[in-house]
Amino acid sequence: MLLIYTHKITNRLSYVTKQIFGGILGVDTALTTKVEDFIKHAGPKITYTKQALQNEFFIRSNDLLFEQGINDLEIRVSDWDGVPCFFATDEKSAVPYDIFSASFFLLSRYEEYLPHVKDSVGRYPAKESLAFRNKFLELPVVDLWAHKLFVLVKERFPEIKAKKRKYNFTSVVNVTASHCYAYRGLVRTLGGYILDLGKFGFNKMVKRTAVLLRLSKDPYDNFEKLVKIHKKYKVKSMFFFQFAEYSAHDKNISPNNNKFRYLIKSIADYSVVSLSTSFLSSTDKKVLIEEKKGLRGLIHRPIKYARLRYNRVNVPNTYRTLIEAEFTDDFSMGYTHQIGFRAGTCTPFYFYDISLESRQPLKVHPFAVHDYALLNYKNPSEVFDKLDIVFRNIKGVKGRFIAIFSNELLGSRHRIPWISLYENLLKRYHV
Repeated sequence: MLLIYTHKITNRLSYVTKQIFGGILGVDTALTTKVEDFIKHAGPKITYTKQALQNEFFIRSNDLLFEQGINDLEIRVSDWDGVPCFFATDEKSAVPYDIFSASFFLLSRYEEYLPHVKDSVGRYPAKESLAFRNKFLELPVVDLWAHKLFVLVKERFPEIKAKKRKYNFTSVVNVTASHCYAYRGLVRTLGGYILDLGKFGFNKMVKRTAVLLRLSKDPYDNFEKLVKIHKKYKVKSMFFFQFAEYSAHDKNISPNNNKFRYLIKSIADYSVVSLSTSFLSSTDKKVLIEEKKGLRGLIHRPIKYARLRYNRVNVPNTYRTLIEAEFTDDFSMGYTHQIGFRAGTCTPFYFYDISLESRQPLKVHPFAVHDYALLNYKNPSEVFDKLDIVFRNIKGVKGRFIAIFSNELLGSRHRIPWISLYENLLKRYHV
């Protein structure tokens, strides 16, 4: 067991040391404020405070983990052997940066509590983040810091052992519009024709008619293809279905439509199925509970996982709503239009509510790639040049590569052949 001495044990410190040593490295740890217990400990040990006790492994602490609430911090990002880092220590410290404080800053989404201007759908913009502004958004820096720390600790204490973990890949298919033209009812279908006509979208009118006359398949209905691809490569997959009433932001098929309900049940026979929340329910607990209840009643399984509409995570309120609705896991931590790690990690972690100063019972599964971020690239070659780098970074720390795709974009016509790209992505990264 690794023993950490500190002058004060706080919820923040307990949280971040458990994540770094337990969640990422697989090392058992304990915290103590008793000098005599620390000195007597025969195993590996670290001092985390302002001054070293003796000649032990010492990390000089920043004040962040011993504060409460939010303060406007001045952060300067520097380089630690090729990895960006911040909260510099001094020459007495065995580690040149307080990576516990830096990790907490990123994992807690500290910066998202600070004043900022949200985007058009109410999200925290990627370009506001410290990681984007300092060009390390595409690095799982928390995991990289943890592994660098472990190397240094092992040099001092060769007997320290870590549980081995394996790289893994998860494909998430987000279904907020299961069909483009089919099963939309008379009023919505007529409205679609009128909109197409008003925009001179004659091609859309032809396609809509062909689908309605069953002369061609709905472009978004690619579920059989996806199932075959997942089975072919034995990929761990998850489907998140929106199960909400129609609104300005939520335009899926009615949850009362029998064919839509059959589709969900058929997918649930072979894959994990859970809830893609509506725009309204992410802020309205009552609506969220109704959506969850409806989907649970359909597939006769507990609904514990959630994906938020537009990845619209507003900390801490959104996550509080999920917790109150008894969700245990969230798959929304990432940026829709930017590749990278919103929380600086490729390892699942528990949400820490700074306003309450406590770890919450909601596990956050950060994703690295959202398909809409790939629209910025001209061809598959450019896409994989970028994703190969992300893959190597994740695999290097034995992390979890989560990719979010929507059946909607997979069924759209674009310069990139999406289904082919998706299959190649699974083939390339699922190992």
